[in-house]
Amino acid sequence: MNFKRILLKLSGEALAGTQGFGFDPQVMSEYAKSIADAVETKTQIAIVIGGGNIYRGAQGEQTGKWRVKGDQMGMLATVINGLALAEAFEKEHCAAQVFSAFPTGPVATPYSVEAVEEALQQSKVAILTAGTGNPFFTTDSAAALRASELHCDALLKGTRVDGVYDCDPEKNPDAQKFDSLTFEQAYERRLRIMDLTAFTLCRENNIPIIVFNMNRIGAFGRLLRGESIGSIVKN
Repeated sequence: MNFKRILLKLSGEALAGTQGFGFDPQVMSEYAKSIADAVETKTQIAIVIGGGNIYRGAQGEQTGKWRVKGDQMGMLATVINGLALAEAFEKEHCAAQVFSAFPTGPVATPYSVEAVEEALQQSKVAILTAGTGNPFFTTDSAAALRASELHCDALLKGTRVDGVYDCDPEKNPDAQKFDSLTFEQAYERRLRIMDLTAFTLCRENNIPIIVFNMNRIGAFGRLLRGESIGSIVKN
Protein backbone atom coordinates (compact mmCIF):
# COMPACT_ATOMS: atom_id res chain seq x y z
CA MET A 1 0.00 0.00 0.00
CA ASN A 2 1.06 3.57 -0.67
CA PHE A 3 0.58 5.71 2.43
CA LYS A 4 0.34 9.48 2.17
CA ARG A 5 -1.24 9.93 5.61
CA ILE A 6 -1.61 7.45 8.44
CA LEU A 7 -2.98 7.33 11.97
CA LEU A 8 -0.69 5.45 14.35
CA LYS A 9 -2.31 4.11 17.51
CA LEU A 10 0.09 3.50 20.38
CA SER A 11 -0.85 2.13 23.77
CA GLY A 12 0.32 3.89 26.89
CA GLU A 13 1.64 0.59 28.19
CA ALA A 14 4.03 0.44 25.25
CA LEU A 15 5.79 3.58 26.48
CA ALA A 16 6.48 1.90 29.83
CA GLY A 17 8.51 -0.89 28.25
CA THR A 18 9.17 -3.76 30.63
CA GLN A 19 8.91 -1.64 33.78
CA GLY A 20 5.10 -1.57 33.57
CA PHE A 21 4.60 2.04 34.64
CA GLY A 22 5.72 5.47 33.52
CA PHE A 23 8.21 5.85 30.69
CA ASP A 24 11.07 3.73 29.44
CA PRO A 25 13.59 6.22 27.95
CA GLN A 26 14.98 3.66 25.52
CA VAL A 27 11.52 2.73 24.19
CA MET A 28 10.56 6.40 23.85
CA SER A 29 13.78 7.12 21.97
CA GLU A 30 13.35 4.15 19.61
CA TYR A 31 9.74 5.05 18.85
CA ALA A 32 10.61 8.69 18.20
CA LYS A 33 13.51 7.76 15.93
CA SER A 34 11.54 5.28 13.83
CA ILE A 35 8.65 7.73 13.43
CA ALA A 36 10.96 10.66 12.71
CA ASP A 37 12.68 8.60 10.00
CA ALA A 38 9.28 7.89 8.45
CA VAL A 39 8.47 11.62 8.34
CA GLU A 40 11.51 12.00 6.09
CA THR A 41 9.70 9.86 3.50
CA LYS A 42 6.99 12.59 3.34
CA THR A 43 4.38 10.38 4.99
CA GLN A 44 2.04 12.50 7.13
CA ILE A 45 1.69 10.97 10.59
CA ALA A 46 -0.88 11.54 13.32
CA ILE A 47 -0.60 9.61 16.58
CA VAL A 48 -3.28 8.72 19.10
CA ILE A 49 -1.73 7.68 22.38
CA GLY A 50 -3.28 5.74 25.26
CA GLY A 51 -2.71 6.37 28.96
CA GLY A 52 -2.51 2.89 30.48
CA ASN A 53 1.06 3.35 31.69
CA ILE A 54 -0.25 6.01 34.08
CA TYR A 55 -3.97 5.41 34.61
CA ARG A 56 -6.75 3.49 32.88
CA GLY A 57 -10.32 4.73 33.13
CA ALA A 58 -11.57 1.23 33.93
CA GLN A 59 -9.46 1.30 37.11
CA GLY A 60 -11.80 3.92 38.48
CA GLU A 61 -14.76 1.56 38.72
CA GLN A 62 -12.61 -1.08 40.42
CA THR A 63 -11.67 1.40 43.14
CA GLY A 64 -15.18 2.75 43.58
CA LYS A 65 -14.79 5.88 41.48
CA TRP A 66 -17.57 7.01 39.18
CA ARG A 67 -16.73 5.86 35.62
CA VAL A 68 -16.89 9.40 34.24
CA LYS A 69 -14.22 10.63 36.67
CA GLY A 70 -12.06 7.59 36.00
CA ASP A 71 -12.23 8.17 32.25
CA GLN A 72 -11.37 11.84 32.71
CA MET A 73 -8.30 10.83 34.71
CA GLY A 74 -7.36 8.41 31.93
CA MET A 75 -7.71 11.16 29.32
CA LEU A 76 -5.42 13.43 31.32
CA ALA A 77 -2.89 10.58 31.41
CA THR A 78 -2.83 10.59 27.60
CA VAL A 79 -1.97 14.30 27.63
CA ILE A 80 1.03 13.57 29.86
CA ASN A 81 2.10 10.83 27.45
CA GLY A 82 1.69 13.17 24.50
CA LEU A 83 3.95 15.75 26.09
CA ALA A 84 6.58 13.10 26.86
CA LEU A 85 6.43 11.81 23.30
CA ALA A 86 6.77 15.34 21.92
CA GLU A 87 9.93 15.79 23.99
CA ALA A 88 11.32 12.55 22.54
CA PHE A 89 10.67 13.90 19.03
CA GLU A 90 12.41 17.14 19.94
CA LYS A 91 15.55 15.15 20.81
CA GLU A 92 15.37 13.61 17.32
CA HIS A 93 15.03 17.10 15.78
CA CYS A 94 11.59 16.17 14.48
CA ALA A 95 8.81 18.77 14.66
CA ALA A 96 5.77 17.60 16.62
CA GLN A 97 2.67 19.30 17.97
CA VAL A 98 0.44 18.10 20.81
CA PHE A 99 -3.32 18.46 20.43
CA SER A 100 -5.93 17.89 23.12
CA ALA A 101 -9.60 17.00 22.68
CA PHE A 102 -10.49 19.29 25.59
CA PRO A 103 -9.01 22.62 26.76
CA THR A 104 -5.67 22.28 28.56
CA GLY A 105 -4.58 25.92 28.58
CA PRO A 106 -0.99 26.40 27.39
CA VAL A 107 -0.16 22.68 27.54
CA ALA A 108 -1.59 21.61 24.17
CA THR A 109 -3.34 23.02 21.13
CA PRO A 110 -7.13 22.52 21.09
CA TYR A 111 -7.99 19.74 18.63
CA SER A 112 -9.68 20.64 15.37
CA VAL A 113 -9.43 19.03 11.97
CA GLU A 114 -8.24 22.31 10.50
CA ALA A 115 -5.45 22.78 13.06
CA VAL A 116 -4.19 19.23 12.64
CA GLU A 117 -4.41 19.51 8.87
CA GLU A 118 -2.17 22.58 9.01
CA ALA A 119 0.36 20.78 11.22
CA LEU A 120 0.47 17.75 8.92
CA GLN A 121 0.97 19.94 5.86
CA GLN A 122 3.98 21.46 7.66
CA SER A 123 5.44 17.93 8.08
CA LYS A 124 4.87 17.95 11.83
CA VAL A 125 3.92 14.81 13.72
CA ALA A 126 0.46 15.48 15.18
CA ILE A 127 0.10 13.91 18.64
CA LEU A 128 -3.61 13.64 19.43
CA THR A 129 -4.37 13.34 23.14
CA ALA A 130 -7.35 13.23 25.53
CA GLY A 131 -9.11 10.55 23.50
CA THR A 132 -12.37 11.84 22.05
CA GLY A 133 -12.74 14.21 24.99
CA ASN A 134 -15.68 12.17 26.25
CA PRO A 135 -16.02 9.39 28.84
CA PHE A 136 -17.05 5.85 27.80
CA PHE A 137 -14.92 5.99 24.64
CA THR A 138 -11.58 4.22 24.44
CA THR A 139 -8.48 5.57 22.75
CA ASP A 140 -9.07 2.88 20.10
CA SER A 141 -12.35 4.64 19.32
CA ALA A 142 -10.52 7.97 19.33
CA ALA A 143 -7.99 6.59 16.84
CA ALA A 144 -10.72 5.39 14.48
CA LEU A 145 -12.59 8.69 14.78
CA ARG A 146 -9.50 10.79 14.08
CA ALA A 147 -8.47 8.55 11.18
CA SER A 148 -11.93 9.09 9.69
CA GLU A 149 -11.93 12.85 10.28
CA LEU A 150 -8.45 13.30 8.82
CA HIS A 151 -9.04 11.02 5.80
CA CYS A 152 -6.11 8.76 6.67
CA ASP A 153 -5.12 5.98 4.28
CA ALA A 154 -4.89 3.47 7.12
CA LEU A 155 -4.96 3.04 10.88
CA LEU A 156 -1.76 1.37 12.09
CA LYS A 157 -2.00 -0.25 15.49
CA GLY A 158 1.42 -0.74 17.05
CA THR A 159 1.38 -3.61 19.55
CA ARG A 160 3.69 -6.14 21.21
CA VAL A 161 2.76 -8.87 18.71
CA ASP A 162 3.37 -9.00 14.98
CA GLY A 163 -0.21 -9.24 13.77
CA VAL A 164 -3.67 -10.68 14.29
CA TYR A 165 -3.92 -14.24 15.58
CA ASP A 166 -6.80 -16.65 16.17
CA CYS A 167 -5.91 -16.60 19.89
CA ASP A 168 -3.37 -14.91 22.14
CA PRO A 169 0.11 -15.84 20.81
CA GLU A 170 1.68 -14.81 24.11
CA LYS A 171 -0.31 -17.55 25.83
CA ASN A 172 -0.64 -20.14 23.07
CA PRO A 173 2.47 -21.04 21.01
CA ASP A 174 0.22 -22.75 18.44
CA ALA A 175 -1.74 -19.57 17.67
CA GLN A 176 -2.28 -19.03 13.93
CA LYS A 177 -1.52 -15.66 12.37
CA PHE A 178 -3.67 -14.00 9.70
CA ASP A 179 -1.78 -12.06 7.03
CA SER A 180 -4.99 -10.56 5.69
CA LEU A 181 -8.69 -10.80 6.49
CA THR A 182 -11.87 -8.84 5.96
CA PHE A 183 -13.77 -6.90 8.60
CA GLU A 184 -16.56 -9.45 8.23
CA GLN A 185 -14.22 -12.38 8.87
CA ALA A 186 -12.69 -10.65 11.89
CA TYR A 187 -16.14 -9.93 13.31
CA GLU A 188 -17.41 -13.50 12.73
CA ARG A 189 -14.32 -14.93 14.46
CA ARG A 190 -14.73 -12.42 17.33
CA LEU A 191 -11.10 -11.39 17.04
CA ARG A 192 -10.28 -8.69 19.57
CA ILE A 193 -8.44 -6.29 17.27
CA MET A 194 -10.02 -3.06 18.50
CA ASP A 195 -13.20 -2.30 20.41
CA LEU A 196 -16.44 -2.60 18.45
CA THR A 197 -16.97 1.16 18.12
CA ALA A 198 -13.52 1.64 16.60
CA PHE A 199 -13.88 -1.44 14.42
CA THR A 200 -17.23 -0.26 13.04
CA LEU A 201 -15.95 3.26 12.33
CA CYS A 202 -13.05 1.90 10.29
CA ARG A 203 -15.27 -0.53 8.45
CA GLU A 204 -17.89 2.09 7.53
CA ASN A 205 -15.27 4.61 6.43
CA ASN A 206 -13.22 2.03 4.50
CA ILE A 207 -10.08 2.56 6.57
CA PRO A 208 -7.83 -0.53 6.68
CA ILE A 209 -6.45 -1.54 10.09
CA ILE A 210 -2.90 -2.85 10.13
CA VAL A 211 -1.69 -4.55 13.31
CA PHE A 212 2.09 -4.88 13.68
CA ASN A 213 4.84 -5.13 16.27
CA MET A 214 5.99 -1.59 16.98
CA ASN A 215 8.80 -2.93 19.16
CA ARG A 216 10.50 -4.69 16.28
CA ILE A 217 13.19 -2.27 15.14
CA GLY A 218 12.61 -1.09 11.59
CA ALA A 219 9.11 -2.59 11.26
CA PHE A 220 7.31 0.75 11.13
CA GLY A 221 9.52 2.12 8.39
CA ARG A 222 9.38 -1.09 6.37
CA LEU A 223 5.60 -1.09 6.59
CA LEU A 224 5.43 2.48 5.25
CA ARG A 225 7.76 1.51 2.41
CA GLY A 226 5.18 -1.02 1.27
CA GLU A 227 6.53 -4.24 2.74
CA SER A 228 4.06 -6.83 3.99
CA ILE A 229 4.34 -6.36 7.75
CA GLY A 230 1.86 -7.57 10.36
CA SER A 231 -1.80 -8.26 9.52
CA ILE A 232 -4.24 -6.14 7.55
CA VAL A 233 -8.01 -6.00 8.07
CA LYS A 234 -9.97 -4.36 5.25
CA ASN A 235 -13.27 -4.42 3.38
